[in-house]
Formats: sequence, C-alpha cells, structure tokens
Amino acid sequence: MSTLSFSEKLFGTTVLDGDRAILAKKTYALLLVSVVMAAVGGYTCATSPTMISFFIRPWGWISALVLLNVVPMVAMWASRQSPALGIVALAADGFVSGIALGPLLAVANYLAPNTIPAALAVTGGVFAAVTGYVMFSKEKFSAPAGLLTGMFFALIIAMVVNSFIHLDGLGLLITIGIGIFGVISLVYATSDVLNNPDYDNPVQGALMLFAALFNIFVTALRLLLRFSSRD
Repeated sequence: MSTLSFSEKLFGTTVLDGDRAILAKKTYALLLVSVVMAAVGGYTCATSPTMISFFIRPWGWISALVLLNVVPMVAMWASRQSPALGIVALAADGFVSGIALGPLLAVANYLAPNTIPAALAVTGGVFAAVTGYVMFSKEKFSAPAGLLTGMFFALIIAMVVNSFIHLDGLGLLITIGIGIFGVISLVYATSDVLNNPDYDNPVQGALMLFAALFNIFVTALRLLLRFSSRD
C-alpha cells in the first residue's frame, strides 16, 4: 500500500513530476544565491559612506538604475550560453541589486531599524502566499507581455521624472506601482517554475523570482519608512 507524502496530501499528487521537481529545487537554490549576494551587496554599500554618497547623487542613481536593468539581461543571455556562466552572472545581479539598495538600507537603519526586518517579513509572507496560491491552483498563468512591458517603462519614466521634480504624491504612486508590478511578476514567475511543462532554465527562473521579490521588498521598506516617519 503506497503512502502519500505531506506535499502530496496537501497539494495533490500531480504538483511536480520528477524532472520539474528537480528544476524547481535548482531554481529556488539559485534564488537563495541571489538573495545572499544581495544581502552582501546591500551591507557593503550601506556601510560605505563613499558608495552611499555616489549613489544618492543623480548620476549615481541613474547608474544604479541602468545596472539593475542591464545586468539581469546579461545574466539571461549568459544562462543560455553556459549554466556556469549564468550562475556567475546571477550572483553578480544579486550583488549589484544589493548595492543599488544600499542607500535605502542605510536610511532605514538610521531612521527606523525595525523597518528592515519588517519589510523582509512582508516580502517572505507575499512569497509564501503566492507560492501556495500557484501550487493550489495548478494553473499556468501566461504573462501579458505588452501590459507588463508598458507598466515597466511607465514606472521607469515616472521615476526619472520624479527625480527632478520631487512630487511626494507621485513618489507614493511609483512605490505602490512597483509593489503591484512585483506581485504580478512573482505570480507569473512562480507559475512558470512550478506549472510550465516547458520550463528548463533554472537561472532564468531564479532571476525572474529575484527581480519580483526585490521590487516587493523595496515597496514594503519604502512604505514602512513613510508610515514610521509620521509617528
């Protein structure tokens, strides 16, 4: 008489077959690499006055924005050329993302240190909720590429404009928009990793998941800082 594992009892017996389970495990292991490297990069920048001074200036901020968009594309390309090269590029993407986040971490650590673990908890909660939802639904969500691309460029343009005119209301809308974009991206990325039978690139999956979690964390931290400043 066969027995069902805990995950099979909870999610059903057809959640992941052998090959997809292996790919999913590799993906989440690589996601952990990205997160660890982001933590290293964030700590490196947040504890370096020179780096903070550079990235809070307009050219530094623009450089960070360019790197946040160029490095993942390089990592995507590298993952299709060589798995090993892709992993190196993925680690670099995490580290660069952490550096770009450094000034915000430094501000949060100075003004309200408790907001950082709170933002991590919020991000972890969203990650767990989305993963559970995708596993329970067993559906493959197809990302509307046009909508996501349009939303992405709209946010980039709004961020650049706001860096010059500094409208408080626009800044809040950008923050919320980034969070919504992150959650939508996380749903599609998780669906691709867990429910897409054609999924075969763990590096690409980890990059997508990390980008989504990065946006969610930034949103949570910014909103927590905004609320804490009113106390």
